[in-house]
Amino acid sequence: MKRTEAREQAFRLLYSLQLIEEKDLEEQLELFFEENNIDDKDAVDYIRDIIIGTNNNNSEIEKAISENIKSDWDITRISKIDLTLLKLGIYEIEYSKLPYKVVINEVVELAKKYGDDNSKSFVNGVLASIVKKSEVWF
Repeated sequence: MKRTEAREQAFRLLYSLQLIEEKDLEEQLELFFEENNIDDKDAVDYIRDIIIGTNNNNSEIEKAISENIKSDWDITRISKIDLTLLKLGIYEIEYSKLPYKVVINEVVELAKKYGDDNSKSFVNGVLASIVKKSEVWF
């Protein structure tokens, strides 16, 4: 499975986890891999890293989002899809240290596929703002 496909699968799982109350991550991961016939070790490791890493750093990631949206906006106004895409992008850029150009491009592509008409611009703008303020820009 290519990285792009694994990223999309990670997005799908991350999104579904935001919609359910109970989150036994290990159980949810195993169910997801089984239901989607994902047995490629690299893909499993990559998806697991994103889900667990995003969960473990959720407060910091949400703080970064809040600090990079319009001052009259609140994070609760962001659609679940856009919020999930932002969390995925921020985790990969800030914590996985993946090249920000690649991450932003792929997350924007997911925004085009899953979000509304404004998602791609919104997601791109917030991620670009975060990159400009972080050390990965240099």
